[in-house]
Amino acid sequence: MEIVSMDIEQIDVTALPDDFTAVTDQILLDIREDDEWESGHVRGALHMPLDDVPARVDEIDLDCDLLVICRTSGRSFRLLSYFAQRGIDGVCVSGGMVAWEAAGKPIETGR
Repeated sequence: MEIVSMDIEQIDVTALPDDFTAVTDQILLDIREDDEWESGHVRGALHMPLDDVPARVDEIDLDCDLLVICRTSGRSFRLLSYFAQRGIDGVCVSGGMVAWEAAGKPIETGR
């Protein structure tokens, strides 16, 4: 995954719904590893580990607003830079799951 530095739009966790299950116009893409996902994730998020994304991008509905979350935003920035080079827009969830939990937002555990 080739990365080029560029401006990436960010959104604060407090601006997001607590549950993405019924959200039809946004996708919350969680790109953390399986063990991270199982220890706590946002209900209704789409899980796809970062290394799997390039081969599975067709599983993402790119007609929706794409929000990307990881643990603290580092991997999200990497993926969004990669996507931007390919003409795919997305927004980084600022601070990732660490910020999500710090804001007291609910998490779901397990698969």
